[in-house]
Amino acid sequence: MLVVRAITAGDLEALLDMATQVGSGMTTLKPDRKMLGDRVSVAVQSFAQTIAPEKRDYMFVMEDTSNGRMAGICAIKGAVGLDEPFYNYRIGTLVHSSRELDVFTRMETLYLSNDLTGSTELCSLFLHPDYRTGNNGKWLSKSRFLFIAQFPHLFTEKLIAEMRGFQEEDGRSPFYEGLGRHFFKMDFNHVDNLTALGKKSFIAELMPRQPLYVDYLPDDAREVIGKVHVSTAPARRLLEQEGMHYEGYVDIFDAGPVLQARVSELRALRDSTVVSAEVAALPMPGEPTLVSNTTLHDFRMIVASAAPAQGSIALSADELALLHCQAGDQLRTLSLNVRKNAHV
Repeated sequence: MLVVRAITAGDLEALLDMATQVGSGMTTLKPDRKMLGDRVSVAVQSFAQTIAPEKRDYMFVMEDTSNGRMAGICAIKGAVGLDEPFYNYRIGTLVHSSRELDVFTRMETLYLSNDLTGSTELCSLFLHPDYRTGNNGKWLSKSRFLFIAQFPHLFTEKLIAEMRGFQEEDGRSPFYEGLGRHFFKMDFNHVDNLTALGKKSFIAELMPRQPLYVDYLPDDAREVIGKVHVSTAPARRLLEQEGMHYEGYVDIFDAGPVLQARVSELRALRDSTVVSAEVAALPMPGEPTLVSNTTLHDFRMIVASAAPAQGSIALSADELALLHCQAGDQLRTLSLNVRKNAHV
């Protein structure tokens, strides 16, 4: 059986192995022992509430309890850009006009921006290829929203998610080759690795502060602005179902879109319910439902084929054991799938 749970110090080796599967473009999951070791340490302190909320980095593991394997990983950073700069390009518009020549032009521009500093960030979503079946990816991604719904006071009002930008099959980033390489004079993967290790001062030192005209970029670079990596497209759809949307901010290296939402407007905040746990006498098949305990330091979540009714939800003894709960404990529930008549 699978369970999504708070990461522990003992997960580091499995996390390192998982990171070797990720590839380029995800700066928060590089196979670097010190970087990941530091992240796990911060995550453990985050769940223990021994550091300030804005410094927290909640990491979650999807574990296959039948063999102890790590099936996936995801995370929520309490706030970005407070210790080191957080850069994005904001897509803007400049108008040039001449009455004498009867010319009026609107041109898209890229502004180097720190506008999203202080936002809570969804990040580090990765599901091992062996587990990319059924609802696993959907569940892993959406688990973070139920955690936020249970503990909204720990997060800022604005939630963001940087999506991995488009790359060609050989790993080439058209946007980086058309823009970034001119300023950084190094390969995309090298820049990506520096950013992952927190070495970001070179961005401010080397990137131009004035607006960049999009029309000056090569065609293939312009075409991928705001476009996600092929393998990231499903993740984008899932986040949009939960209430996140694109507002014209992109990554400065690969131009992947940054999705945003107000925490208070997320589906999980609106539709999730707190109910009492009951032991099911017989299996009652139903729609898949996200079910979590309500414990911060030992947060755990499963998907159950059960639905809450009259203030309670009936789960099997095995399901309750996965949640480290027993009959009478409080649980938070949310339908895994967005109902067709729901508005997000």
